[in-house]
Amino acid sequence: MELDNGTYRIEGVECSRLATQFGTPLYVYDGNKMIAQLKTLQRAFAESHVKVKYAAKALTNLSVLKLLKKNGSGVDVVSMNEARIALKAGFEPADIMFTSNSVHIDEIAEAVEAGIHVNMDNLSVLEKFGQRFGNRVGCCIRLNPGILAGGNLKISTGHSKSKFGIPVAQLPDVKKLVAQYNLRITGLHIHTGSEITDVDVFRKMADILFDWASQFPDVQVLDFGGGFKVPYKEGDKETDVNALGAAINEAFRTFRENTGRNLEMWIEPGKFLVSEAGYLITEVTVVKNNPNITFVGVNSGLNHLIRPMMYDAYHEIVNVSNPSAPKKTYTVVGNICETDTLGADRELNEVREGDLLVLKNAGAYGYAMASNYNSRLRPAEVLVLNGRAHLVRQRDTLDDLLRGQLDIF
Repeated sequence: MELDNGTYRIEGVECSRLATQFGTPLYVYDGNKMIAQLKTLQRAFAESHVKVKYAAKALTNLSVLKLLKKNGSGVDVVSMNEARIALKAGFEPADIMFTSNSVHIDEIAEAVEAGIHVNMDNLSVLEKFGQRFGNRVGCCIRLNPGILAGGNLKISTGHSKSKFGIPVAQLPDVKKLVAQYNLRITGLHIHTGSEITDVDVFRKMADILFDWASQFPDVQVLDFGGGFKVPYKEGDKETDVNALGAAINEAFRTFRENTGRNLEMWIEPGKFLVSEAGYLITEVTVVKNNPNITFVGVNSGLNHLIRPMMYDAYHEIVNVSNPSAPKKTYTVVGNICETDTLGADRELNEVREGDLLVLKNAGAYGYAMASNYNSRLRPAEVLVLNGRAHLVRQRDTLDDLLRGQLDIF
């Protein structure tokens, strides 16, 4: 989003025009930003012949999936419904990785029958997979490296107490199951969480993956997951993907030279591709002046963007209706019957009732985690591409809220 001659625009389209045309609250996505982020990763890891598998859980919109596919991305899914949507978007089964957690073996079997890559998250499901498929189908193993990475324990998935992955200490147990069921381990996967800025974390992951790969001759793919940090406010650190690419490319080069094995590298970015491309446009419904604090209420809340309350996440807020006014301090809150603070003690250009406030970095885990709490409608979604705004999801209606309910009286 840029300020051009006193007017805020997203990919050249005025925010006020978007609000007038599609209503508020409204999710808006900059398609060219998504493409640029994807190309950045593809260039950074080009030497390793990286395959990008977009983490669909970040934003599972059909048009977004089609856009990323068109520009060379595969997809990572965490449920069969995500897989079905990816297939509907045109992804080939071979371009889909299903990384499950605590799911029934029947769901994994359904993915296998569809020709989708499957990722085993624990010894129990690995054994069930072996009992059902033996060596007829290869599988990937998700490892838990015991590394605490990222800035928030709630989004770190590779530490020793995380529910995700098979701990590296259980290598003997994995080998026992492989021998017992003649399993073909064709891929190894590590995802340690989100918002990782330390390149050394990925180097440690590479060491673990290369060590395990040396013990499983059928391994063809090393999957480094995602977790690349994007900036949420001025001065925020972010992952230097070029430095990361250089380090990982060197590690792959050394492994090839030492072993003669030319393995594929996969990465699964979600937030990195779509977070900065997303905006939530809201309308100010009330300005409430209390003696010690001024609240700004908007026509949205934690039902549309839960990250501030769930993760204490920071989203920059901009008053796009009054950009030249003096700044004052406000606490921006939602219209949900809960404490749903979207931003506390923010310096904003003077806010008036009816102004449009835009929350930035809302592309990842915004709409994807939205709900109908308080029987409120989920917003519409718009994709802006090459200066044109396209409605890619309609706003909920009352019929959507009632769908599935049965009147027994």
